[in-house]
Amino acid sequence: MRIVIKVGTSTLAHASGRLNIRQVEHLCKVLSDLKNAGHEVILVSSGAIGMGVGKLLLPQRPTDVPTKQAAAAVGQCELMYIYDKLFSEYNHTVAQILLTEGDVDNDERRQNFQNTLYRLLELQALPIINENDTVATEEFGVGDNDTLSAIVARCAGADLLVLLSDIDGLYTSDPRRDSSARLISFVAALTPEIYALAGDKGSDLAVGGMSTKLRAAKTAMDNGFDMVISNGARPEDLYDIVDGKPVGTRFIGKTGLSSAGICE
Repeated sequence: MRIVIKVGTSTLAHASGRLNIRQVEHLCKVLSDLKNAGHEVILVSSGAIGMGVGKLLLPQRPTDVPTKQAAAAVGQCELMYIYDKLFSEYNHTVAQILLTEGDVDNDERRQNFQNTLYRLLELQALPIINENDTVATEEFGVGDNDTLSAIVARCAGADLLVLLSDIDGLYTSDPRRDSSARLISFVAALTPEIYALAGDKGSDLAVGGMSTKLRAAKTAMDNGFDMVISNGARPEDLYDIVDGKPVGTRFIGKTGLSSAGICE
């Protein structure tokens, strides 16, 4: 199975922006084990700006573009150093790919990206993809790394997309404010009622919210692969997700479609 896993800043870092060491170590261990089991894993990782904020000791996430880009430049180095160190402990080689919107909008550049991605998978490497926040001046397309992960999954011909977030999945209402909120386990169609459930973003360091996750779900469902929203605080849930067990919220891809090699 070819799996694209997107991990958000809220999973990687504490509220201070500093690395959540225990969480990241656990995530890398589970992803390494999934690779050992024969799955192809692609990681779409947020966190560059958030980690840069922590390392530069900034009081909060910057709002101006130059400081965002500076934080990303510092944070991306730290992020890849950590991933390389942790995955190498399990004998897995990582590769960094940084993308901008133009890299998937332009036919030739998109094909170059796909060629590189496929070759890395053939070489048993673990691609780690992020938006190139150091040079990008606006968020990727219509969202953040939720959108990017869905585009990557489509380009990679993935079988499954998993968004690891700071919430268990899509609820009937905001569980932080409504104790009667119920988790929706399966979504077979993105109806107006489903879209209405999207709330505000979570942590201050994060960018995306449920609305960008639903847009990612539309890309997944329209291209014939499932997408799951799950809590990143429990990376071990990935085992059950890959086995098709009910974890988080699973958006069911339309049958009879295939995204293999298609990236438009």
